[in-house]
Amino acid sequence: MSQTVTLIRASSLSDAAEYAYAATAPADARLIFLAGSCPLAADGSTVGVGDYAAQAASCIENMKVALAAAGAGIENVISTRVLVASSSQADLVTAWEVVRDAFGDHDVPSTLMGVTVLGYDDQLVEIEAVAAVRD
Repeated sequence: MSQTVTLIRASSLSDAAEYAYAATAPADARLIFLAGSCPLAADGSTVGVGDYAAQAASCIENMKVALAAAGAGIENVISTRVLVASSSQADLVTAWEVVRDAFGDHDVPSTLMGVTVLGYDDQLVEIEAVAAVRD
C-alpha cells in the first residue's frame, strides 16, 4: 500500500486542534468511502456496553478490517467523522482520545460530533472514514 494522503497544516489557524486542517490525495488515487464503523462483535452484539473508550477502540479495529478488505490501511485514511451518543463533552473527548491515539502521527482532518442516538442497541460511538489509495 503506497502512501497517498498529504496532510495540510494551516499555520495561521490554532494549533490546539489535534489533527490536520485539510488533506489531499493525488488525482489518480482511488477513493474508498467506508460505512460508519460500529462497535459490533462478529456475532452482531455490541462491544463495550456503557464504555465510550472501549467502543471507540472496537470501531477502530472494525474500520481497519474494512480498510484491509478494500486494499487500504489506516495510513490511507484522508478524513474521519466521529459520532458519539452523548451531550457531555467529556464523553466526546474520551472517544476522541482513542481515535487520536490510533491514528498517531497520521492525524487526518476529523469532525467530532455529539449525537442523540446511534443505530444499534447500546451503541455509543461510530466512526466514518474516507481513504485514498493508488492501485
